[in-house]
Amino acid sequence: LVTTVTPTGAARVRAVFGDTVQHSYIPFESPSAVNSFFDSVNPEAALIMETEIWPNLYRGCGVRKVPLILVSARISPRSIPGYRRLLPLIRETLSHGIIIAAQSPADAERFLSLGASPDRTWVTGNIKFDIELPPGIRQQGAEFRNAVIGQRPVWIAASTHDGEEALVLAAHAVLRRQFPDLLLILVPRHPERFAEVRGLAEKTGFTVVSRTAGNACDAGTSVFLGDTMGEVPLFYAASDVAFVGGSLVTVGGHNLLEPASQGLPVVTGPHLFNSQDIADLFVKLQACRMVHDEHELAAVLADLLANPDKARELGQKGQALLEQNRGALARLLVLLEPLLGGEGSRA
Repeated sequence: LVTTVTPTGAARVRAVFGDTVQHSYIPFESPSAVNSFFDSVNPEAALIMETEIWPNLYRGCGVRKVPLILVSARISPRSIPGYRRLLPLIRETLSHGIIIAAQSPADAERFLSLGASPDRTWVTGNIKFDIELPPGIRQQGAEFRNAVIGQRPVWIAASTHDGEEALVLAAHAVLRRQFPDLLLILVPRHPERFAEVRGLAEKTGFTVVSRTAGNACDAGTSVFLGDTMGEVPLFYAASDVAFVGGSLVTVGGHNLLEPASQGLPVVTGPHLFNSQDIADLFVKLQACRMVHDEHELAAVLADLLANPDKARELGQKGQALLEQNRGALARLLVLLEPLLGGEGSRA
C-alpha cells in the first residue's frame, strides 16, 4: 500500500507503479480518522517518507506495535519553534519506538532535540540521491523534441507556483529578444492551475501549445504548456536548461536532482528550505546558478544558452554531485532488514 497526501502524488503513484500496488490517501490527522485507517489496513510496518511530525498517526503505530520508520527523515529549521511550543506532545509522539533514518546530521540533531531516542536515530542520507531515470528517457526526450518542438533552443520551468509563472514569462519575453525562436516548456506544479497558467501566458502575449492538445509547435509557438502528470522527466530530457520552480516564491523549492540526473544545467531561486541540505551542496560545489528575480533569471539563462560549453560544465557538476552522494537506499535497507526481512512480510 502506498499513501499520498495530494492528487499530484496519487497520479505519480499510478504513473510509476500502475496496478502493482494499492493506493490510498493518508488519513486526516485526527484520532478517529487514524483509527479507521489502521482498522482497514492493519499493516505489519509503516515507512513514512520525508514527513514532518504527525502525532496521531505516529501514536497509532505505537499503540498497535506497528514498527514505524521515518525514511529520509527531515525537519525544517522553520518548524522547530512550533514543535518546541508543543514539546510534551512531540516527546510523547517520538516515544513509541520510532526509527528515524535522517537525511543529514542536522536533521538528526533536530529530532534528538525534540526527544527522539539516540539509539533509534541514524543518518542514512537522502534517498533522493538514488534517483533512477526512467528507461530510455533520453531517447524519448530526443524523439519528443524532434516531433513536437523542432530544432530550436528550449528551456523548461518546472513545478512552478502562483506568482512565479509571471516572473518566468517576464524572463522569457526578455530572452526572446536575443533568441527569437526560444521555446519555454512551462509545467505548473498543481494540475488545477493548468488553465489559469495558460490564460496568463496568452494574456502576456505568448502563443501556447498544450501537451493535452496533441499538437506540434510551429514557428509562432513560444510556450509549450506541460498540462499532464508524470511527464516532467520527459520534458527535462527535451530541454537545454532547467529552472526548478517553487524557489522564486516562498514555497521552498523542489527537487534539483531530477534535472541534474539528466546532466541539465540547473537554475534556481533562493527559497530552497524544503531541501536545504541538497541546495547547500549544489551552491557549495557551484553545481547550479541561483537567481533572485526575473531579471537575474533572464540574464543567467541568456548566458547559458549563448555558451553551450559553460552550460555543459554546469550540468556535469550537478550530475557528479548526485553520483557522489548515492547510497542512502543501501544504508536504509541494512537498517530495515531486521524489521522487514521476515518471510511473508507485507509491510
